[in-house]
Amino acid sequence: MADKANNHKTDRILGRLLELHPKKIDLSLGRIETLLAALGDPQKKLPPVLHIGGTNGKGSVAAIARAVLEAAGHRVHVYTSPHLVRFNERIRLAGLLVGDDQLAELLEECERANAGRPITFFEITTAAAFLGFQRVPADACIVEVGLGGRLDATNVIPDPLVCGISPVHLDHQAFLGNRLADIAAEKAGIIKAGVPVVVSRQPAAVERVIRDVAKKLRAPIRSCPADWRVRPGKLEQEFIFEDRMAKILLPRPHLAGEHQLLNAGQAVAMLRAQSSLKVTEAALRAGLDWARWPARLQMIDSGALCELLPDGGELWLDGGHNRAAGKVLRRFFRNVETEETPLYLVTGMMSGKDASGFLKNFAGLARSVYAVPVPGEEGAMPAADVAAAASAAGLQGKMARDVPSALQAIAKASRAGSPPVVLVTGSLYLAGEVLRLSGMTPE
Repeated sequence: MADKANNHKTDRILGRLLELHPKKIDLSLGRIETLLAALGDPQKKLPPVLHIGGTNGKGSVAAIARAVLEAAGHRVHVYTSPHLVRFNERIRLAGLLVGDDQLAELLEECERANAGRPITFFEITTAAAFLGFQRVPADACIVEVGLGGRLDATNVIPDPLVCGISPVHLDHQAFLGNRLADIAAEKAGIIKAGVPVVVSRQPAAVERVIRDVAKKLRAPIRSCPADWRVRPGKLEQEFIFEDRMAKILLPRPHLAGEHQLLNAGQAVAMLRAQSSLKVTEAALRAGLDWARWPARLQMIDSGALCELLPDGGELWLDGGHNRAAGKVLRRFFRNVETEETPLYLVTGMMSGKDASGFLKNFAGLARSVYAVPVPGEEGAMPAADVAAAASAAGLQGKMARDVPSALQAIAKASRAGSPPVVLVTGSLYLAGEVLRLSGMTPE
């Protein structure tokens, strides 16, 4: 009963914090800097920080880097967003998800220090994370950028150990601009003077912007493929990481999709770009084997939702929601769709996303798209709009009340002897609902 009461208390505090600023997203550093000053500037007293920005893959890079550092014996704080099932997933203190009591205390302290001033939910919860990071002993922090970079609340860290920029693509154009170069400039805003920056493979326009910023700040840059690269090994379960110092044979991460080799390479390159935290090749191998990151090409093989599909059916989950993510998913599933194993999508998206651009990747591949609402999200795109975007992309767009209803309709439409492969995608918020319904809470 105590655990439930604490959980309800935390939920009440989070609900209050959501009301402190009318805009869900309002990029600025002024508000969080004022709050952090009132808290004693905890962001200036953190263990060495790996700061990771970009568009796609930054969460996977963070998960792999965390696993490797822990395999090396280091205690690691982690801050990521959004959460999937519980807010606590966003904050790890020395390897463990923040407890409800701890979280409530940190949030209430930040709330008191803020004294009712306007501040966004992400800003005040970022301050709470930094306060926890300062107080709990650890050897390293991994901090994922929320949105953009230059004006993101995490960009108050004055001197990270190393910065990383994962692949940059069009996303959040309403806040970051419609040109790839503009978005790249925002992402490059996390680069700090003299701090190494490790850059994943990028479009040429993005690479130019990042290099210009790094040059102005005299930040040593290690980019892919000029300074580091990855390629498959001779065996299916291996890959090769190579930089100017070494060529290392490593196990493939336990994260599905060829794109995860690039994310693994970036994590390895970031750890090799610093010398404060000792990381052996044995730790690299063990960490890559341990790393997990929910809702990224995750097969759901147990729970109530799986039982709605016919025998032999597969249920996959991915929070991808932009064109680049759609391309990755198409590559993964292009050999799946056959007469014997038809592919179906169940899709819910947030407003402002390029639903048609995302879904075009599945034209000629998926049998149909079942559009569903994203439950509990005011900013969700209406299911009718998602279905219309699917039709505009050359797919058969249908609507369903929710994910279980969509799975039941797919099961009914499946012919005997042709078990379906179902991908639920389009939003991390929808992915969280699938995990909740499946009884899976990230640990």
